[in-house]
Amino acid sequence: MTSAPRIRFTGRTALVTGGGSGLGRAIALAFAAEGANVVVAGRTEGPLKETVGLIEEAGGAAIAVTADVTRSADLAALVSATVERFGSLDVAVNNAGVLRAGQSVADLSEEDWRTLLDINVTGVFLALQAEVKQMRTQQGGGAIVNIASVLGTHIRRPGTTAYATTKAAVSILTKGAAAEHIQDGVRINAVSPGPSDTAMSLLPGESEAERTERMKNATPLGRVSTTAEVAAAVLYLASDDAASVVGADLVIDGGGAA
Repeated sequence: MTSAPRIRFTGRTALVTGGGSGLGRAIALAFAAEGANVVVAGRTEGPLKETVGLIEEAGGAAIAVTADVTRSADLAALVSATVERFGSLDVAVNNAGVLRAGQSVADLSEEDWRTLLDINVTGVFLALQAEVKQMRTQQGGGAIVNIASVLGTHIRRPGTTAYATTKAAVSILTKGAAAEHIQDGVRINAVSPGPSDTAMSLLPGESEAERTERMKNATPLGRVSTTAEVAAAVLYLASDDAASVVGADLVIDGGGAA
C-alpha cells in the first residue's frame, strides 16, 4: 500500500531564483508537485520557460520572470510580479549562484572574485531584503530558504576558497537575518548541499560515469545526492513541519562534513 502524496503548499506561492536548471528547477518542480503556485526567476528567459512548461504539463501553475539578483530594482520588480499574479509571496528560495573554482587565492582573477561576491552574497542579501519587505506585510508572514554549500563554514577544499568564502557568508547571513526577522513572521533557514546530481559537481572534462566512480570514495554515502533529495530538504524547511526551525543550516552531503 502506497501513501498519498503530501500536499503542503496548496494555496501558497513559492519563488525560486536560479529556477531554469539543475537544483533550482528540481526545487520548483517539487513545490509545484505539492500544490504551490511557482515563480521561477533567472537571467535567461528560455530555461525559465522550460521549467514553467514542465510544471504546467503536470497540471501546476507557474510563471517565469527574468531578473538579475545583483540588481535591487530587478528583485523588487520580481516580488511585485509574484504578488500581482498570485496574491502573495509565501515561500522564497534563494538558489541563484555561480562557481569559480580550480585556482588558489593568489591566482584567482579579480573579476571572478567580484562575480562570486556579487551573485552569491550580494544577490542573496538583496533578495532577502525584497522578500522580507513583502512577507512582513502579510498576515501569515513567510518562509525563506537560502542555498549555501557544504563548501563554506562546514568544509574547505583547495581551489575553492573564494567560492567557499561566499557560501560561508550565506550561512552567516541566514542566521543573522533569521534572528532579526522571526518577530516579523518571516522564518529564514539555509540548506548546504554537497555534491549533487548537477553539472556543478562535475570536475572539468569529467563525465557523469567518472564522477560516479570518484564519489565512491569521496563521501561515506559513496554517491552524489539527487536533486530530489536536496529539494526535499528545502521543502521541509519551507513547510509548517519546520515551524520552530529558525536559522538552521541543514547539510545534505552524504556525510562528507561529518
